[in-house]
Amino acid sequence: MSTGMYEDHLPKTAANFAALTPLSFIERAASVYPERPAVVHGNLRRTWAETYARTRRLASALAAGGIGFGDTVAALLPNTPEMVEAHFGVPMSGAVLNTLNTRLDAAMLGYMLTHGEAKAVLVDREFSDVMRRALEDVPQSVLVIDVDDPQYTGTGERIGEIEYEALLESGDPAYEWSPPPDEWNAICLNYTSGTTGNPKGVVYHHRGAYTNALSNILEWDMPKHAVYLWTLPMFHCNGWCFPWTVAARAGVNVCLRRVDAKGVLDLIRSEGVTHYCGAPIVQNLLVNAPDEWKAGIDQTVHAMVAGAAPPAAMIEGMERMGFELTHVYGLTEVYGPATVCAQQAEWSALDVHERAHLNARQGVRYHLQDAVTVRDPHTMEQVPADGETIGEIMFRGNIAMKGYLKNPAATEEAFRGGWFHTGDLAVACPDGYVRIKDRSKDIIISGGENISSIEVEDALYGHPAVLAVAVVAKPDERWGETPCAFVELKADAQVSAEELIAYCKSRLASFKVPRAIEFCELPKTSTGKIQKFELRKRAGSVAALNL
Repeated sequence: MSTGMYEDHLPKTAANFAALTPLSFIERAASVYPERPAVVHGNLRRTWAETYARTRRLASALAAGGIGFGDTVAALLPNTPEMVEAHFGVPMSGAVLNTLNTRLDAAMLGYMLTHGEAKAVLVDREFSDVMRRALEDVPQSVLVIDVDDPQYTGTGERIGEIEYEALLESGDPAYEWSPPPDEWNAICLNYTSGTTGNPKGVVYHHRGAYTNALSNILEWDMPKHAVYLWTLPMFHCNGWCFPWTVAARAGVNVCLRRVDAKGVLDLIRSEGVTHYCGAPIVQNLLVNAPDEWKAGIDQTVHAMVAGAAPPAAMIEGMERMGFELTHVYGLTEVYGPATVCAQQAEWSALDVHERAHLNARQGVRYHLQDAVTVRDPHTMEQVPADGETIGEIMFRGNIAMKGYLKNPAATEEAFRGGWFHTGDLAVACPDGYVRIKDRSKDIIISGGENISSIEVEDALYGHPAVLAVAVVAKPDERWGETPCAFVELKADAQVSAEELIAYCKSRLASFKVPRAIEFCELPKTSTGKIQKFELRKRAGSVAALNL
Protein backbone atom coordinates (compact mmCIF):
# COMPACT_ATOMS: atom_id res chain seq x y z
CA MET A 1 0.00 0.00 0.00
CA SER A 2 1.36 3.39 -1.00
CA THR A 3 1.98 5.92 1.76
CA GLY A 4 2.27 8.83 -0.67
CA MET A 5 4.93 10.11 -3.01
CA TYR A 6 6.80 11.86 -0.20
CA GLU A 7 7.23 8.58 1.68
CA ASP A 8 7.58 5.92 -1.03
CA HIS A 9 11.20 5.10 -1.96
CA LEU A 10 12.55 7.79 0.41
CA PRO A 11 14.05 5.62 3.12
CA LYS A 12 15.60 6.68 6.41
CA THR A 13 19.26 5.68 6.19
CA ALA A 14 22.59 6.39 7.87
CA ALA A 15 23.17 9.03 5.21
CA ASN A 16 20.15 11.13 6.09
CA PHE A 17 19.29 10.34 9.71
CA ALA A 18 21.24 10.32 12.99
CA ALA A 19 19.92 9.88 16.49
CA LEU A 20 19.98 13.14 18.43
CA THR A 21 22.43 13.02 21.32
CA PRO A 22 24.18 15.79 23.28
CA LEU A 23 27.36 13.73 23.07
CA SER A 24 27.78 15.12 19.54
CA PHE A 25 28.36 18.58 21.03
CA ILE A 26 31.72 17.74 22.61
CA GLU A 27 32.94 15.98 19.47
CA ARG A 28 32.23 19.11 17.46
CA ALA A 29 33.72 21.47 20.04
CA ALA A 30 36.95 19.46 20.09
CA SER A 31 37.05 19.27 16.32
CA VAL A 32 36.28 22.91 15.51
CA TYR A 33 37.79 24.62 18.58
CA PRO A 34 40.42 22.18 19.89
CA GLU A 35 42.56 24.83 21.60
CA ARG A 36 39.73 26.86 23.09
CA PRO A 37 39.45 26.62 26.89
CA ALA A 38 36.87 24.10 28.09
CA VAL A 39 37.46 23.69 31.83
CA VAL A 40 38.83 26.00 34.52
CA HIS A 41 39.32 24.81 38.10
CA GLY A 42 41.68 26.90 40.21
CA ASN A 43 45.02 26.77 38.41
CA LEU A 44 43.84 23.91 36.18
CA ARG A 45 43.17 24.79 32.54
CA ARG A 46 42.07 22.29 29.90
CA THR A 47 41.13 22.74 26.25
CA TRP A 48 38.25 21.11 24.44
CA ALA A 49 40.66 18.70 22.73
CA GLU A 50 42.05 17.64 26.10
CA THR A 51 38.62 17.34 27.68
CA TYR A 52 37.28 15.25 24.80
CA ALA A 53 40.28 12.91 25.03
CA ARG A 54 39.66 12.49 28.78
CA THR A 55 35.99 11.65 28.28
CA ARG A 56 36.96 9.05 25.69
CA ARG A 57 39.49 7.59 28.12
CA LEU A 58 36.73 7.35 30.73
CA ALA A 59 34.36 5.63 28.30
CA SER A 60 37.09 3.25 27.19
CA ALA A 61 38.09 2.33 30.74
CA LEU A 62 34.49 1.72 31.79
CA ALA A 63 33.87 -0.44 28.74
CA ALA A 64 37.03 -2.42 29.42
CA GLY A 65 35.75 -3.04 32.94
CA GLY A 66 32.59 -4.65 31.61
CA ILE A 67 30.30 -1.64 31.90
CA GLY A 68 28.16 -1.04 28.85
CA PHE A 69 24.74 -0.44 27.36
CA GLY A 70 22.05 0.09 29.97
CA ASP A 71 24.33 -0.19 33.00
CA THR A 72 24.25 2.53 35.67
CA VAL A 73 27.28 4.54 36.74
CA ALA A 74 26.65 6.83 39.73
CA ALA A 75 28.58 9.93 40.73
CA LEU A 76 28.80 11.61 44.14
CA LEU A 77 30.81 14.67 43.19
CA PRO A 78 30.79 18.44 43.65
CA ASN A 79 31.07 20.73 40.62
CA THR A 80 34.56 19.62 39.59
CA PRO A 81 36.03 18.80 36.16
CA GLU A 82 35.39 15.10 36.76
CA MET A 83 31.65 15.78 37.00
CA VAL A 84 31.74 17.60 33.64
CA GLU A 85 33.62 14.66 32.10
CA ALA A 86 31.18 12.11 33.54
CA HIS A 87 28.31 13.73 31.59
CA PHE A 88 30.05 12.67 28.39
CA GLY A 89 32.31 9.73 29.24
CA VAL A 90 29.68 7.64 31.01
CA PRO A 91 27.05 7.73 28.23
CA MET A 92 29.81 7.33 25.60
CA SER A 93 30.33 3.86 27.07
CA GLY A 94 26.62 3.15 26.60
CA ALA A 95 25.97 3.42 30.33
CA VAL A 96 23.50 5.69 32.14
CA LEU A 97 24.78 8.44 34.45
CA ASN A 98 23.16 8.74 37.89
CA THR A 99 24.30 11.95 39.61
CA LEU A 100 23.71 11.79 43.36
CA ASN A 101 22.78 14.68 45.63
CA THR A 102 25.80 15.40 47.86
CA ARG A 103 23.50 16.55 50.68
CA LEU A 104 21.82 13.16 51.19
CA ASP A 105 22.43 10.73 54.03
CA ALA A 106 23.79 7.20 53.74
CA ALA A 107 20.39 5.48 53.87
CA MET A 108 19.01 7.47 50.95
CA LEU A 109 22.18 7.10 48.88
CA GLY A 110 22.12 3.37 49.55
CA TYR A 111 18.51 3.16 48.37
CA MET A 112 19.36 4.96 45.11
CA LEU A 113 22.42 2.82 44.40
CA THR A 114 20.36 -0.31 45.02
CA HIS A 115 17.27 0.77 43.08
CA GLY A 116 19.34 2.03 40.14
CA GLU A 117 21.51 -1.12 40.20
CA ALA A 118 24.69 0.95 40.00
CA LYS A 119 27.70 -1.02 38.75
CA ALA A 120 30.20 1.76 39.50
CA VAL A 121 30.30 5.01 41.44
CA LEU A 122 32.65 8.00 41.27
CA VAL A 123 33.23 9.41 44.76
CA ASP A 124 34.94 12.62 45.81
CA ARG A 125 36.95 12.08 49.01
CA GLU A 126 34.81 14.68 50.82
CA PHE A 127 31.94 12.20 50.64
CA SER A 128 33.87 8.97 51.11
CA ASP A 129 32.57 8.33 54.62
CA VAL A 130 28.88 8.69 53.77
CA MET A 131 29.42 6.58 50.62
CA ARG A 132 31.20 3.87 52.59
CA ARG A 133 28.21 3.66 54.94
CA ALA A 134 25.76 3.77 52.02
CA LEU A 135 27.46 0.83 50.31
CA GLU A 136 27.13 -1.37 53.41
CA ASP A 137 23.50 -2.14 52.55
CA VAL A 138 23.82 -2.27 48.75
CA PRO A 139 23.37 -5.90 47.64
CA GLN A 140 25.19 -5.79 44.30
CA SER A 141 28.93 -5.39 43.71
CA VAL A 142 29.83 -1.76 42.94
CA LEU A 143 33.17 -0.59 41.53
CA VAL A 144 34.17 2.43 43.62
CA ILE A 145 36.32 5.02 41.85
CA ASP A 146 37.96 7.61 44.10
CA VAL A 147 38.23 11.18 42.84
CA ASP A 148 41.04 13.32 44.30
CA ASP A 149 40.33 16.99 43.76
CA PRO A 150 43.41 19.14 44.52
CA GLN A 151 41.10 21.81 45.97
CA TYR A 152 39.80 19.43 48.63
CA THR A 153 41.61 20.09 51.90
CA GLY A 154 39.72 17.73 54.22
CA THR A 155 40.65 14.39 55.68
CA GLY A 156 38.37 12.08 53.70
CA GLU A 157 40.08 8.84 52.73
CA ARG A 158 40.05 6.79 49.58
CA ILE A 159 37.61 3.91 49.80
CA GLY A 160 37.69 2.56 46.25
CA GLU A 161 39.50 0.05 44.12
CA ILE A 162 41.06 2.64 41.82
CA GLU A 163 41.63 6.38 41.63
CA TYR A 164 40.04 8.35 38.79
CA GLU A 165 43.27 9.51 37.12
CA ALA A 166 44.65 5.97 37.20
CA LEU A 167 41.43 4.75 35.62
CA LEU A 168 41.77 7.32 32.84
CA GLU A 169 45.39 6.29 32.25
CA SER A 170 44.13 2.81 31.41
CA GLY A 171 41.70 4.20 28.82
CA ASP A 172 42.13 5.03 25.14
CA PRO A 173 42.04 8.77 24.25
CA ALA A 174 41.00 7.80 20.71
CA TYR A 175 38.26 5.43 21.82
CA GLU A 176 35.66 5.12 19.06
CA TRP A 177 32.42 5.49 20.91
CA SER A 178 29.11 5.06 19.13
CA PRO A 179 26.00 7.25 19.31
CA PRO A 180 22.99 5.54 20.87
CA PRO A 181 21.19 3.16 18.53
CA ASP A 182 18.01 5.09 19.34
CA GLU A 183 17.71 8.66 20.61
CA TRP A 184 15.00 7.34 22.95
CA ASN A 185 17.67 5.36 24.84
CA ALA A 186 18.38 6.43 28.41
CA ILE A 187 21.24 8.85 29.07
CA CYS A 188 20.73 9.76 32.74
CA LEU A 189 18.91 8.72 35.89
CA ASN A 190 17.88 11.37 38.43
CA TYR A 191 16.01 10.81 41.65
CA THR A 192 13.24 13.05 42.90
CA SER A 193 13.33 14.36 46.44
CA GLY A 194 10.98 11.65 47.66
CA THR A 195 8.04 13.85 48.65
CA THR A 196 5.93 10.77 49.37
CA GLY A 197 7.71 7.53 50.25
CA ASN A 198 10.90 6.60 48.47
CA PRO A 199 12.18 8.90 45.72
CA LYS A 200 11.31 8.01 42.16
CA GLY A 201 13.98 7.42 39.53
CA VAL A 202 13.46 9.81 36.62
CA VAL A 203 14.92 8.53 33.35
CA TYR A 204 16.16 11.00 30.70
CA HIS A 205 16.64 10.12 27.04
CA HIS A 206 19.26 11.42 24.60
CA ARG A 207 16.67 13.31 22.55
CA GLY A 208 15.37 15.21 25.56
CA ALA A 209 18.84 16.11 26.82
CA TYR A 210 19.78 17.33 23.33
CA THR A 211 16.67 19.48 22.90
CA ASN A 212 16.79 21.04 26.37
CA ALA A 213 20.49 21.82 26.00
CA LEU A 214 19.69 23.72 22.80
CA SER A 215 16.67 25.40 24.41
CA ASN A 216 18.99 26.81 27.07
CA ILE A 217 20.99 28.50 24.31
CA LEU A 218 17.90 29.91 22.65
CA GLU A 219 16.34 31.27 25.86
CA TRP A 220 19.55 33.10 26.79
CA ASP A 221 20.74 34.04 23.28
CA MET A 222 23.90 32.34 24.50
CA PRO A 223 26.88 33.18 22.26
CA LYS A 224 29.83 31.03 21.22
CA HIS A 225 32.51 30.68 23.90
CA ALA A 226 30.28 31.84 26.75
CA VAL A 227 31.97 31.57 30.15
CA TYR A 228 29.68 29.58 32.45
CA LEU A 229 30.17 29.44 36.23
CA TRP A 230 29.01 26.27 37.98
CA THR A 231 27.03 27.66 40.92
CA LEU A 232 24.14 25.28 40.18
CA PRO A 233 24.88 21.69 41.35
CA MET A 234 25.46 19.34 38.45
CA PHE A 235 23.71 16.65 40.49
CA HIS A 236 20.47 18.63 40.15
CA CYS A 237 18.72 17.64 36.89
CA ASN A 238 22.18 17.23 35.36
CA GLY A 239 22.83 20.91 35.97
CA TRP A 240 19.68 21.76 33.98
CA CYS A 241 21.46 20.18 30.95
CA PHE A 242 24.14 22.88 30.96
CA PRO A 243 27.12 20.48 30.74
CA TRP A 244 25.88 19.76 27.23
CA THR A 245 24.81 23.37 26.56
CA VAL A 246 28.31 24.68 27.30
CA ALA A 247 29.84 22.08 24.97
CA ALA A 248 27.42 23.04 22.20
CA ARG A 249 28.71 26.62 22.40
CA ALA A 250 32.34 25.56 22.93
CA GLY A 251 32.18 27.64 26.09
CA VAL A 252 34.12 27.50 29.32
CA ASN A 253 33.11 25.46 32.37
CA VAL A 254 34.32 27.43 35.38
CA CYS A 255 34.12 24.80 38.12
CA LEU A 256 33.27 25.70 41.68
CA ARG A 257 33.57 23.27 44.54
CA ARG A 258 31.58 25.33 47.03
CA VAL A 259 29.40 28.42 46.70
CA ASP A 260 30.26 31.50 48.75
CA ALA A 261 29.66 35.09 47.74
CA LYS A 262 33.26 36.27 47.63
CA GLY A 263 34.46 33.20 45.79
CA VAL A 264 31.72 33.55 43.18
CA LEU A 265 32.32 37.27 42.64
CA ASP A 266 36.08 36.76 42.44
CA LEU A 267 35.63 34.14 39.71
CA ILE A 268 33.12 36.29 37.82
CA ARG A 269 35.75 39.02 37.76
CA SER A 270 38.91 36.97 37.13
CA GLU A 271 37.47 34.52 34.58
CA GLY A 272 35.15 36.96 32.81
CA VAL A 273 32.06 34.89 33.62
CA THR A 274 29.09 35.70 31.39
CA HIS A 275 26.47 33.18 32.58
CA TYR A 276 25.48 31.25 35.69
CA CYS A 277 22.38 29.59 37.19
CA GLY A 278 21.20 29.24 40.74
CA ALA A 279 18.46 29.16 43.31
CA PRO A 280 17.32 32.44 44.91
CA ILE A 281 19.75 31.88 47.79
CA VAL A 282 22.69 32.26 45.38
CA GLN A 283 21.32 35.48 43.92
CA ASN A 284 20.66 36.89 47.40
CA LEU A 285 24.20 36.07 48.52
CA LEU A 286 25.57 38.18 45.68
CA VAL A 287 23.10 41.04 46.02
CA ASN A 288 23.85 41.37 49.74
CA ALA A 289 27.62 41.02 49.43
CA PRO A 290 29.82 44.04 50.30
CA ASP A 291 30.27 46.50 47.43
CA GLU A 292 34.04 46.07 47.46
CA TRP A 293 33.64 42.40 46.53
CA LYS A 294 31.71 43.47 43.41
CA ALA A 295 34.22 46.06 42.23
CA GLY A 296 35.78 45.50 38.83
CA ILE A 297 32.98 43.37 37.34
CA ASP A 298 32.40 45.29 34.12
CA GLN A 299 30.94 42.66 31.77
CA THR A 300 27.23 41.90 31.49
CA VAL A 301 26.46 38.80 33.52
CA HIS A 302 23.39 36.71 32.74
CA ALA A 303 21.82 34.95 35.74
CA MET A 304 19.13 32.31 35.56
CA VAL A 305 16.99 31.76 38.68
CA ALA A 306 14.46 29.06 39.57
CA GLY A 307 12.90 27.62 42.68
CA ALA A 308 11.02 30.66 43.91
CA ALA A 309 9.89 33.85 42.21
CA PRO A 310 12.47 36.66 42.27
CA PRO A 311 11.21 39.48 44.52
CA ALA A 312 11.55 43.15 43.65
CA ALA A 313 14.53 43.62 45.98
CA MET A 314 16.44 40.87 44.19
CA ILE A 315 15.68 42.22 40.72
CA GLU A 316 16.65 45.74 41.78
CA GLY A 317 19.86 44.51 43.40
CA MET A 318 20.86 42.47 40.35
CA GLU A 319 20.24 45.42 38.06
CA ARG A 320 22.49 47.62 40.19
CA MET A 321 25.23 45.02 39.74
CA GLY A 322 24.72 44.92 35.98
CA PHE A 323 23.33 41.38 36.05
CA GLU A 324 20.42 40.37 33.81
CA LEU A 325 18.02 37.99 35.54
CA THR A 326 15.97 35.31 33.76
CA HIS A 327 13.30 33.41 35.70
CA VAL A 328 12.65 29.79 34.67
CA TYR A 329 10.50 26.97 36.01
CA GLY A 330 10.57 23.22 35.77
CA LEU A 331 10.94 19.91 37.57
CA THR A 332 13.25 16.93 37.53
CA GLU A 333 10.80 15.18 35.18
CA VAL A 334 11.25 17.88 32.51
CA TYR A 335 15.06 18.09 32.61
CA GLY A 336 15.10 21.16 34.86
CA PRO A 337 13.74 24.36 33.28
CA ALA A 338 10.99 23.88 30.71
CA THR A 339 9.30 27.28 30.89
CA VAL A 340 10.78 30.78 30.95
CA CYS A 341 9.33 34.12 31.96
CA ALA A 342 10.22 35.65 28.61
CA GLN A 343 10.57 39.39 29.14
CA GLN A 344 8.73 41.78 26.85
CA ALA A 345 10.28 45.06 25.70
CA GLU A 346 7.50 47.16 27.18
CA TRP A 347 8.21 45.83 30.66
CA SER A 348 11.39 47.91 30.85
CA ALA A 349 9.29 51.08 31.17
CA LEU A 350 7.57 49.79 34.31
CA ASP A 351 8.78 50.37 37.86
CA VAL A 352 10.72 47.58 39.55
CA HIS A 353 7.78 46.34 41.64
CA GLU A 354 5.51 45.93 38.62
CA ARG A 355 8.32 44.23 36.70
CA ALA A 356 8.87 41.93 39.67
CA HIS A 357 5.17 41.02 39.61
CA LEU A 358 5.42 40.08 35.92
CA ASN A 359 8.79 38.32 36.30
CA ALA A 360 7.46 36.24 39.20
CA ARG A 361 5.40 34.19 36.78
CA GLN A 362 6.55 30.80 35.57
CA GLY A 363 6.10 32.04 32.02
CA VAL A 364 5.80 30.34 28.66
CA ARG A 365 7.15 27.12 27.18
CA TYR A 366 10.82 26.65 26.39
CA HIS A 367 11.66 26.93 22.68
CA LEU A 368 11.86 23.19 22.07
CA GLN A 369 9.20 22.09 24.52
CA ASP A 370 6.02 21.25 22.65
CA ALA A 371 3.52 22.76 25.06
CA VAL A 372 2.71 23.90 28.58
CA THR A 373 -0.87 24.20 29.77
CA VAL A 374 -3.01 24.68 32.86
CA ARG A 375 -5.83 22.13 33.02
CA ASP A 376 -8.35 20.72 35.41
CA PRO A 377 -6.56 17.53 36.55
CA HIS A 378 -9.82 15.59 36.71
CA THR A 379 -11.63 16.61 33.52
CA MET A 380 -8.43 17.51 31.61
CA GLU A 381 -10.21 20.59 30.29
CA GLN A 382 -8.00 23.64 29.80
CA VAL A 383 -8.81 26.40 32.28
CA PRO A 384 -9.73 29.86 30.95
CA ALA A 385 -6.86 32.34 30.70
CA ASP A 386 -8.41 34.66 33.28
CA GLY A 387 -5.64 34.68 35.88
CA GLU A 388 -8.10 33.32 38.44
CA THR A 389 -9.25 29.79 37.60
CA ILE A 390 -6.89 27.30 39.22
CA GLY A 391 -5.73 24.17 37.46
CA GLU A 392 -2.62 22.01 37.28
CA ILE A 393 0.46 22.86 35.22
CA MET A 394 1.09 20.16 32.59
CA PHE A 395 3.78 19.66 29.95
CA ARG A 396 3.97 17.81 26.68
CA GLY A 397 6.89 17.29 24.35
CA ASN A 398 10.46 16.11 23.88
CA ILE A 399 11.59 17.74 27.11
CA ALA A 400 9.81 15.18 29.26
CA MET A 401 11.23 12.09 30.91
CA LYS A 402 10.95 8.57 29.56
CA GLY A 403 9.25 7.71 32.83
CA TYR A 404 9.94 6.47 36.35
CA LEU A 405 12.38 3.57 36.65
CA LYS A 406 10.67 0.30 37.71
CA ASN A 407 7.43 2.15 38.46
CA PRO A 408 4.97 1.72 35.59
CA ALA A 409 1.97 2.73 37.71
CA ALA A 410 3.53 6.08 38.64
CA THR A 411 4.59 6.62 35.02
CA GLU A 412 1.09 5.96 33.74
CA GLU A 413 -0.40 8.35 36.30
CA ALA A 414 2.18 11.05 35.53
CA PHE A 415 1.30 10.95 31.81
CA ARG A 416 -2.46 10.55 32.27
CA GLY A 417 -4.45 12.15 29.48
CA GLY A 418 -1.44 12.65 27.24
CA TRP A 419 0.20 15.30 29.44
CA PHE A 420 2.85 15.22 32.16
CA HIS A 421 1.19 16.23 35.43
CA THR A 422 3.46 18.43 37.59
CA GLY A 423 1.27 18.50 40.70
CA ASP A 424 1.71 22.29 40.84
CA LEU A 425 -1.47 24.36 40.94
CA ALA A 426 -1.54 27.49 38.80
CA VAL A 427 -3.55 29.96 36.75
CA ALA A 428 -3.23 30.94 33.11
CA CYS A 429 -2.88 34.71 32.63
CA PRO A 430 -4.63 36.58 29.80
CA ASP A 431 -1.29 37.11 28.00
CA GLY A 432 -0.64 33.36 27.94
CA TYR A 433 1.84 33.27 30.83
CA VAL A 434 1.47 30.74 33.66
CA ARG A 435 1.63 31.63 37.36
CA ILE A 436 1.88 29.09 40.21
CA LYS A 437 -0.61 29.62 43.03
CA ASP A 438 0.16 26.69 45.32
CA ARG A 439 1.99 23.39 45.53
CA SER A 440 -0.36 20.45 45.77
CA LYS A 441 1.92 18.26 47.88
CA ASP A 442 3.07 20.84 50.43
CA ILE A 443 6.62 20.76 49.15
CA ILE A 444 9.07 23.14 50.85
CA ILE A 445 11.71 24.53 48.48
CA SER A 446 14.83 25.39 50.47
CA GLY A 447 17.92 26.60 48.65
CA GLY A 448 16.64 24.98 45.46
CA GLU A 449 16.09 21.60 47.17
CA ASN A 450 12.67 20.02 47.66
CA ILE A 451 11.77 18.98 51.20
CA SER A 452 8.76 16.80 51.96
CA SER A 453 6.75 18.13 54.90
CA ILE A 454 5.52 14.57 55.44
CA GLU A 455 9.07 13.26 55.85
CA VAL A 456 9.88 15.90 58.47
CA GLU A 457 6.58 15.26 60.25
CA ASP A 458 7.30 11.53 60.34
CA ALA A 459 10.64 12.20 62.00
CA LEU A 460 9.05 14.38 64.68
CA TYR A 461 6.25 11.91 65.27
CA GLY A 462 8.91 9.43 66.36
CA HIS A 463 9.65 11.47 69.50
CA PRO A 464 7.77 10.09 72.52
CA ALA A 465 6.60 13.55 73.67
CA VAL A 466 4.93 14.49 70.38
CA LEU A 467 1.18 14.05 70.01
CA ALA A 468 0.64 15.81 66.68
CA VAL A 469 2.77 17.83 64.29
CA ALA A 470 2.40 19.81 61.10
CA VAL A 471 5.29 21.17 59.03
CA VAL A 472 4.89 24.07 56.62
CA ALA A 473 7.19 26.45 54.77
CA LYS A 474 8.53 29.49 56.61
CA PRO A 475 9.80 32.35 54.41
CA ASP A 476 13.55 32.76 54.77
CA GLU A 477 15.71 35.57 53.35
CA ARG A 478 18.65 33.28 52.71
CA TRP A 479 17.12 29.93 51.71
CA GLY A 480 13.82 31.09 50.24
CA GLU A 481 11.91 28.69 52.48
CA THR A 482 12.76 26.52 55.49
CA PRO A 483 10.70 23.96 57.43
CA CYS A 484 8.66 25.33 60.34
CA ALA A 485 7.14 22.78 62.72
CA PHE A 486 4.01 23.28 64.79
CA VAL A 487 4.04 20.70 67.57
CA GLU A 488 1.29 19.57 69.93
CA LEU A 489 2.68 17.68 72.93
CA LYS A 490 1.16 14.76 74.79
CA ALA A 491 -0.42 15.48 78.17
CA ASP A 492 2.18 16.13 80.86
CA ALA A 493 5.02 15.71 78.34
CA GLN A 494 7.86 18.18 78.28
CA VAL A 495 10.49 18.74 75.62
CA SER A 496 12.34 21.81 74.39
CA ALA A 497 12.60 23.02 70.82
CA GLU A 498 16.35 22.43 71.00
CA GLU A 499 15.80 18.80 71.99
CA LEU A 500 13.45 18.26 69.06
CA ILE A 501 15.96 19.84 66.70
CA ALA A 502 18.67 17.49 67.95
CA TYR A 503 16.25 14.58 67.56
CA CYS A 504 15.58 15.57 63.92
CA LYS A 505 19.28 15.98 63.17
CA SER A 506 19.81 12.32 64.05
CA ARG A 507 17.14 11.26 61.55
CA LEU A 508 17.19 13.74 58.68
CA ALA A 509 19.63 15.34 56.31
CA SER A 510 20.66 18.69 57.78
CA PHE A 511 18.82 20.84 55.24
CA LYS A 512 15.52 19.11 56.12
CA VAL A 513 15.70 19.89 59.85
CA PRO A 514 13.13 22.49 61.03
CA ARG A 515 14.61 25.91 61.70
CA ALA A 516 11.60 27.05 63.71
CA ILE A 517 9.32 25.23 66.17
CA GLU A 518 6.17 26.45 67.89
CA PHE A 519 4.35 24.47 70.57
CA CYS A 520 0.57 24.83 70.32
CA GLU A 521 -2.72 23.06 69.92
CA LEU A 522 -3.00 22.41 66.21
CA PRO A 523 -6.04 23.87 64.41
CA LYS A 524 -8.20 21.07 63.03
CA THR A 525 -11.35 20.61 61.01
CA SER A 526 -14.42 18.91 62.43
CA THR A 527 -13.11 15.62 61.05
CA GLY A 528 -9.75 16.05 62.76
CA LYS A 529 -7.73 17.13 59.73
CA ILE A 530 -5.00 19.65 60.54
CA GLN A 531 -5.61 23.01 58.87
CA LYS A 532 -2.24 23.72 57.33
CA PHE A 533 -3.45 26.84 55.60
CA GLU A 534 -3.93 28.43 59.01
CA LEU A 535 -0.41 27.46 60.05
CA ARG A 536 1.11 28.92 56.89
CA LYS A 537 -0.32 32.28 57.90
CA ARG A 538 1.48 32.04 61.26
CA ALA A 539 4.78 30.56 60.10
CA GLY A 540 6.36 33.89 59.20
CA SER A 541 6.09 35.14 62.79
CA VAL A 542 7.62 32.05 64.43
CA ALA A 543 11.12 32.87 65.64
CA ALA A 544 13.92 30.95 63.93
CA LEU A 545 16.30 28.99 66.14
CA ASN A 546 20.08 29.25 66.10
CA LEU A 547 21.07 25.86 64.71
